[in-house]
Amino acid sequence: MDIVPLFSYLLVMSITPGPNNIMVTASGVNFGFRRTIPHMTGICTGNAVQFLLCVLLLSGAAGWLAAVRTPLAVVGCAYLIWLSWKLARASAPGSARVLKPVSFFEAMLFQYANPKAWVMVLNTIILFLPIHGRLPAAMHIALLGIVAGLPSVALWTWGGDTLRRWLHRPWALQAFNLAMAGLLAATALWLLFDELSA
Repeated sequence: MDIVPLFSYLLVMSITPGPNNIMVTASGVNFGFRRTIPHMTGICTGNAVQFLLCVLLLSGAAGWLAAVRTPLAVVGCAYLIWLSWKLARASAPGSARVLKPVSFFEAMLFQYANPKAWVMVLNTIILFLPIHGRLPAAMHIALLGIVAGLPSVALWTWGGDTLRRWLHRPWALQAFNLAMAGLLAATALWLLFDELSA
């Protein structure tokens, strides 16, 4: 297994905009870096477990994974649109602002409904997993995914945390949350369109 292209692929997939990075940026703005740590670690742990589960299932269920790919994409995109609605409503004037940080387990479970995470995991397995020694290789890939993913989501969270000082006015925070909600919804629709047109 060639580590350099594998790590490059995982890093590019982890650091580019997507549902996870939009969500941790919004969390960094609303709750700060420290309170977003469970969200960040949940993302990376969820992806690592996703790699391992897919490798275990892939040997005997490649056809099954292809059959559930579109329904998973539809469910994942619907969930992203619901999250964007929650984010937009939480910042509305006069709202009770019951918004709370995403927990470790919520972030971990979200990876199974996240279309971009599925694309990353399945493409990595197809492109980089050797024929022999699949489980040890999968554990290696999962570890590299954490090494690439944690700094990536931390960078997006830090960016959101840094923006907090400019978004202390309610109207500015509302505008930011509405922009993030719009980006999350647009990402969901783009991923859904891409999946259905494939």
